[in-house]
Amino acid sequence: MKDANPKILLKPERERSLLRRHPWIFSGAIDGVSGEPRAGETVEVYSAEREWLGRGAFSPASQITVRMWTFDEEETVDDEFFRRRLANAIALRRDRLEESTAARLVHGEGDGLPGLVLDRYADVIVGQFMTAGMERWKGVITSLLREMCHECSVYERSDASARRHEDLPLVTGLLAGAEPPELIEARWGGLAFQVDVRRGHKTGAYLDQSDTLPRIAALSRNAEVLDTFCYTGGFALSALKGGANKVTCVDSSEAALATLQKNAALNHLDASRLEPLCADVFETLRAFRDRGRTFDLIILDPPKFADSKSTVERACRAYKDINLLAFKLLKPGGRLATFSCSGSVTPELFQKVVADAALDARRFARVIDRFAQSSDHPIALAFPEGLYLKGLLCQS
Repeated sequence: MKDANPKILLKPERERSLLRRHPWIFSGAIDGVSGEPRAGETVEVYSAEREWLGRGAFSPASQITVRMWTFDEEETVDDEFFRRRLANAIALRRDRLEESTAARLVHGEGDGLPGLVLDRYADVIVGQFMTAGMERWKGVITSLLREMCHECSVYERSDASARRHEDLPLVTGLLAGAEPPELIEARWGGLAFQVDVRRGHKTGAYLDQSDTLPRIAALSRNAEVLDTFCYTGGFALSALKGGANKVTCVDSSEAALATLQKNAALNHLDASRLEPLCADVFETLRAFRDRGRTFDLIILDPPKFADSKSTVERACRAYKDINLLAFKLLKPGGRLATFSCSGSVTPELFQKVVADAALDARRFARVIDRFAQSSDHPIALAFPEGLYLKGLLCQS
């Protein structure tokens, strides 16, 4: 079986991460390639001592040259391999899908399927096929999803810039089934949302905060709340549902704010308690500071500030700036829910940045709770990089 595929030979002592079942092999760890593997083709991986280590998908254009499929010598990478992995991933979300109509079905390495993201919104599954390996198996995965998910439509949103690192074009469009409606109604986090899978962020929405939304609702009773980078209103609507007196929502997208108000009506929430502001968040926070405006609860959930390790320092300056402004806007005893979705920024580094911001704001603050991505975004123990979303609830 092992001789059927091209071979990758590692440099001496570069097998240690694989022995711990980390799924990535970087180009610098490779000593040689036997055969002429094509992009996405399965390769056998050997140590410098010719010990078989596993099978992975070959990606010659990427710094991550191999992403491991399996460390089991008896496991063949074929259609049935993907059937098993998909079935296990869907089974993990069964309870969530009984109470919600939206969930992440596959979370890349966390489900043993590196480079694949699948989000389900009602009867539409939106896929991101981000690597050469996933591109090669896209047709098989699509057919399996149609079979296993009651013939849901499968729509592709492989338009993230990470595809360029794999020398893959950015593509979107219907893969199978009926064309999705312009807006899909789906429920998660105790609320209903309208989702635009064609033009919305990521796959159409952010499902990684699903478990956090009810926690924000519980903090919002009789509070004046500021929700920044609010997008289509997950936190803002949770705050209204939890009994906030007023929720100020700031986002630079008029379309997102318009959808937020539609979502408020969809959930029968009092939109008169919403103050939507289409503006730059940093500028708005400075203007609020200069006017002496304060809040009981502030939510900072910015987009990814660090795309790679090389941009971490710049990202930390942005995180510090925004948290410093937020601490200055908190009422005494107020709470700040602050997040980072930059995988390159570790939880320890993020806490240090927030602590430095509180120090410069001359505010004594305590961490009273922590947040992470929702449970349908699992983290493989051998792949700590899978923990990308981290958050702190601070009280000042």
